Amino acid sequence: MTELFVVTSESDVRSAADLAKEKYGKVDLAVNCAGIAVAVKTYNFKKDLPHSLEGFTRVITVNIAGKFNVIRLAVGEMGKNEPDADGHRGCIINTASVAAYDVQVGQAAYSASKGGIVGMTLPIDRDLAPLGIRVVTIAPGQCP
Repeated sequence: MTELFVVTSESDVRSAADLAKEKYGKVDLAVNCAGIAVAVKTYNFKKDLPHSLEGFTRVITVNIAGKFNVIRLAVGEMGKNEPDADGHRGCIINTASVAAYDVQVGQAAYSASKGGIVGMTLPIDRDLAPLGIRVVTIAPGQCP
């Protein structure tokens, strides 16, 4: 049976880490792929309706805060690992998107969230590098 964990829930992410430790003995890798999107223009002039702030906030919450939640809790476990011969304790791989750099109409929330993931990679990597924990972000997709 596959477990379903919500990235914005501290208890769910801790449970996922506990499950990984139980199965593999430690947490040394987290592949952080959760993400959602809405496709809504900033303002719909035909309906005289602005983009929903709730929809925008939900995308930011899941895609940025949720990924950060996974990072902060996973690295807590990685920091307990004995370093390998090269001094490594673990690695976080975040998934952003080419939408961080090039995006379609109606994807302001999604693009902002993917840019946020890219933007937090370097400072978090610098925070954790002295502990032997690497942080990288990939941006799948293709530019036109």
